[in-house]
Amino acid sequence: MDKSAIFFAILSLLAASALSRTLTFTSKPNFLDVSSTLSKTQELFSQNSRSVLPSMHEVHHRRPVDSALSFQLHPRLSVRGKSEKDYMSLTLARLARDSARVTAIQTRVDLVSLGIRRADLTPLEAEVEAEKLEGPVISGTSQGSGEYFSRVGVGNPATESYMVLDTGSDVNWVQCAPCADCYQQADPIFDPGLSTSFNPLTCETQQCRSLDVSECRNDTCLYEVSYGDGSYTVGDFVTETITFGGSQTVDNVAIGCGHNNEGLFVGAAGLLGLGGGALSFPSQINATSFSYCLVDRDSDSASTLEFNSAAPPDAVTAPLVRNPKLDTFYYVDLSGISVSGEVLPIPPSTFQLSDGGSGGVIIDSGTAVTRLQTEAYNAMRDAFKKGTGNLPSSNGVALFDTCYNLSSRKSVEVPTVSFHFSNGKELRLPAKNYMIPVDSSGTFCFAFAPTSSSLGIIGNVQQQGTRVSYDLANSLIGFSPNKC
Repeated sequence: MDKSAIFFAILSLLAASALSRTLTFTSKPNFLDVSSTLSKTQELFSQNSRSVLPSMHEVHHRRPVDSALSFQLHPRLSVRGKSEKDYMSLTLARLARDSARVTAIQTRVDLVSLGIRRADLTPLEAEVEAEKLEGPVISGTSQGSGEYFSRVGVGNPATESYMVLDTGSDVNWVQCAPCADCYQQADPIFDPGLSTSFNPLTCETQQCRSLDVSECRNDTCLYEVSYGDGSYTVGDFVTETITFGGSQTVDNVAIGCGHNNEGLFVGAAGLLGLGGGALSFPSQINATSFSYCLVDRDSDSASTLEFNSAAPPDAVTAPLVRNPKLDTFYYVDLSGISVSGEVLPIPPSTFQLSDGGSGGVIIDSGTAVTRLQTEAYNAMRDAFKKGTGNLPSSNGVALFDTCYNLSSRKSVEVPTVSFHFSNGKELRLPAKNYMIPVDSSGTFCFAFAPTSSSLGIIGNVQQQGTRVSYDLANSLIGFSPNKC
């Protein structure tokens, strides 16, 4: 054999080897602890279960913080308690909120991709345009973004209140006295008259001009954040001091002081926007990065939201992509999905953000269940069902169409599920992040759902127990399992 033939033979072997690596990955068994998971669901509804958050001075499994700016982070259930009679009712309530939020996000992106800004429309026009797409625009804030809360100090001296954390929002706001119309919240209403750092913004300021909807009154800036379901917050746009963890402070943060607020904001005093827009909290404090770890939503444990702290060295990183039409959301450059180590035959273009601002996959702290384009979801579900033929199936529940009756099992082995990114990195999900209980008797469901929208969303069920780092300076998203 001559040298050229040998060269091409070697090249062919290398190419075949590379192709094999792109199609098959090492797949170690993934085990789900059924007994432990069910015990937690049952404890939630026992007579001695805790229904509200413990003292803010109590710390549960808190990660040592190397950042000067850090909030403690709590799941919704530990703050608001529960009103449902059993775990199935709790699950259905969560999924109803989740579906409403997903509709809101997808409709907002669809409108923007068509060149339509909500600020340019009257409420009636917005409703008509939304119905042309996927139904009425639903408030993400009032219908499900409030899944994680943080204790935030506003003003000087600081008034501490629970605020919703939301990577899908930019404008920060808090209910303010005097109230023309305020909904019920867990803490006293913030009184700006008692704060020495309260400073109304004029209409010429950059912060005021950055609002989607604003008005002038006596040269002071008024803001409005409204939603298609009738929820809204209206008031003065001001700068205030924000306090972290009871000690560290940041001055002159633009925040809405809402005197007229309507909606089901789950008892929080307001909202801290973690989106990518100019008015979001990370943007205003010039954060080069931020990270959070979402603890189990059924626990009363807490973790942290941190700013300007380095991602753990073992983080699985993925490219962070921005939508030129809408800077609020964080897109991850997902290229594929594997089940049981086999990459599914899904074209990478399925997950790509188009030049027109449609499609793509976002990471969202307020959405619970990951939504995938229907073709991608069907391929993943079918592969997963193929690997669970030995498990007894059960009827679907709400948006879940793949469920199992594991009441007689203590532990089960399930197929591995991994996300693959355009830089070649792989994020393998723990079994508990995609096989979740929907009742206390042993029904578990595959926690993904299809969507007819071109926009995919990676939700907080898949993020739980993982520190998600947003490296804004280097346009990377990092995933670090077991770093709460």
